[in-house]
Amino acid sequence: MKKGLIVILLLVTSMIAAVIIPRQQPRDAEEVDTTGEEGVSAPTTTEETTTEETPPEETGKTLRGVSLSPRSFEGQDFADFFEKAQQAGGILTWAGDWWGLVDEEGAAHVVTKLALHYELEPVIIATYFDQATGELARPLNETTRRQYVEGAVAYVEAYEPRYIGFGIEINSFKMKSPDEYEEFVGFFREIYPLLKEASPDTKVFTVFQLERMKGLHGGLFGGTNDEGLSQWGLLDDFPDADALAFTTYPCLVFKDPSEMPEDYYGEIRSHTSKEVLITESGWFREGPEGWESDIEEQASFIHALFDLTEGLEPPLLIWSFLYDPDAQIPFDTMGLLDADEAHTRAWEAWTGS
Repeated sequence: MKKGLIVILLLVTSMIAAVIIPRQQPRDAEEVDTTGEEGVSAPTTTEETTTEETPPEETGKTLRGVSLSPRSFEGQDFADFFEKAQQAGGILTWAGDWWGLVDEEGAAHVVTKLALHYELEPVIIATYFDQATGELARPLNETTRRQYVEGAVAYVEAYEPRYIGFGIEINSFKMKSPDEYEEFVGFFREIYPLLKEASPDTKVFTVFQLERMKGLHGGLFGGTNDEGLSQWGLLDDFPDADALAFTTYPCLVFKDPSEMPEDYYGEIRSHTSKEVLITESGWFREGPEGWESDIEEQASFIHALFDLTEGLEPPLLIWSFLYDPDAQIPFDTMGLLDADEAHTRAWEAWTGS
C-alpha cells in the first residue's frame, strides 16, 4: 500500500468514526424485543430453505457489495477492510450525516476517494434525520438548506457517481415525524433538478424500509402483521426519483428463510416501474430467546435473497455488514464475518468462494 494512503487512513479514522451513523437497521428499535438476551436457550434446529441455491456471480445488471463496516476504525483494520470488500463485490455504500457532503474533508468525500482507490464503486446515502426518533441532525432553516444543496451539488459535480441517495427509511421517519417527512418530500423535489443539471447521468434515489412498507409489524418488531398498515402509497411522493431503494431485514419477522413468500421482493414491482435497489439486507446468526439462528440459516437467507430478487434485477444488492457491528442484538451478528474470521458459510454464499 502506498505510504500516502496509509497516512490518509490514519488521519481520517477518528473523523469517520465520529460522523458515521451506525444505523443499518429498522430504527424503531424500542419495538424490537431483545429481552431474551440473558440466558438464551439452546439453538433450535432450523429448516433449510426450499429455495434453490443461485450462483453468486452477477446476473443481469446486478452489482453486489457491502457497507462501510470494518473490524474497527483503527488504521490497519480500516485499510484491511477495503481489500476484503473487493472480494465481497464491486459496490461500497456509506450512509451518514448529510454534512459529510457539505464538508469537502467530510466522511462522504473521504470514503469516496478511498473506495475509488481500491476500485470499488461508492454509493453515498446522505440523511439529515434519525428515523428512529424523528429528530433532525440540525434545524432545516434557510442557511442549512442552502449548505445541504451546495454540498450535494458539488459532490455529484466532482465525482459523477452512478447513484446517490437522500433519506434513509423515510417511511419509518414519517411514522415518527409526519410534518418533517412532508418537508423532506419537498426538499427532495427541490434538489433533484439541481443534481441532474450538475451530473445528468447520476441516478438519484431515496430509501424505504421494506418490512414496514409491507405492514409487517410482528415478530421482533413487537406488533402485528397487517397488510392494512402497508405504506406503498408513499412511493408516489417521489415521482422524480430515478430509482427507489429499500432496506430489508426479514429475520425480524420470520424465524426461517423458508417462511418467506415467493413474491416477498417481487411484490415491489407491482407498485413501481422504477429501478429497485436493495441498499441494506441482513440476517442474524444469533438472536434473542425464541429467535435463535446460526451460520447455516444466515447462508440460506443469502441464497433466498438472490433467488427472490432475481425478477427485480436490482442494479444494487448490498449486504449491510462485512464484519459484525457494535450494535444491539440481533444486529450485532449480521456480519458475513466476525472480527476474527476470514471465511464463513455466509461469506461463501455471498462470494461463491
